[in-house]
Amino acid sequence: MAATKTAAPGDLLSQVAGERQTGALVMGGHPGGAVYVFEGRVIYAESPAAPGVGELLTSSGRLAGRTWQNALDLGTSTARVGRLLVEQGHLTQGELELCVLGATYDAAYFALATAAGPIDFLPAATHWLGPVVHIDAAAVLREVQRRTKLLDDIFPNSRIDTAPVSPVTRPPRERVTVTALQWELMVHADGQRTPADLALLLGRAGYVTIQELRRLAALGLIELPEVRGGEAPDFVRLPQHRAEAAPLSRPVPDVVEVSAVPVISGPSPDASLPPPPGIPPPAPPPPGEGNTGPNRLPRLARRKPGAKLPKELATDNAPVHQGTDEVLLKRIRTALRALR
Repeated sequence: MAATKTAAPGDLLSQVAGERQTGALVMGGHPGGAVYVFEGRVIYAESPAAPGVGELLTSSGRLAGRTWQNALDLGTSTARVGRLLVEQGHLTQGELELCVLGATYDAAYFALATAAGPIDFLPAATHWLGPVVHIDAAAVLREVQRRTKLLDDIFPNSRIDTAPVSPVTRPPRERVTVTALQWELMVHADGQRTPADLALLLGRAGYVTIQELRRLAALGLIELPEVRGGEAPDFVRLPQHRAEAAPLSRPVPDVVEVSAVPVISGPSPDASLPPPPGIPPPAPPPPGEGNTGPNRLPRLARRKPGAKLPKELATDNAPVHQGTDEVLLKRIRTALRALR
């Protein structure tokens, strides 16, 4: 089967399953993913928006990171990673199958739920995990449709599934009730972690995570993601300077309100003189102030959760204090003594 530029992922999977082919369907776009089939039956699926088998096993504490890495080193080239974990006694066959089923259905939702997108079929491609389970393609498509409908019934906003999660600053009601998983998500959401990041951090399934996030959105406890066109996702936009928040040339009001704040310096105004007809607009700020000019404020690059700071920011060399003016201290001490 030749590579396809644009097609419906579900239709193409049904066609591959009907022809009993072996290979991988690679879906482009966002978030995208891949579905691996062996003789027309689905054996694994993966997506950047869903944790894989390794992430689920290590994040939950079921396997040590060193154990998983050793299995990858020994079995990746021969596609026997799953079989090695069972043969060496780190997992039972049932545990591995349940984990693979959960990871496959999670990733299949993100990879196959889109109506159409760029797709390539790689014939004879196999996954390094190896064939652990064999799922009928029609069953996978039915499960994807069921999950999509369930999420839309909870709260119909698919951007929640991939956008960074931000809790609201004030709950919309006096009393709210949340589950343990919802509380974990609220605590660890910082406005930069996506649902996939939270699922990986907490060792949870991807679909379960977005399911609870949609429930939180229905309760009004998280901010709804906004569509921002033309904005680079790799940077955090800083707030604009106050001088640029409003136009500098404003119309002069007809009635000038006299401020009740007393004048601290300068000559006192003459009461016999009539009040000035208006206040001239303030002069524009000199170049370099605010977010314009050579001294514009830098943009902060976003970091992935757990990433280390750059060396220039993580240095422990604090600026050296220049010392205290001893003559000035003596003058202050003399003046304090004179006040006694």
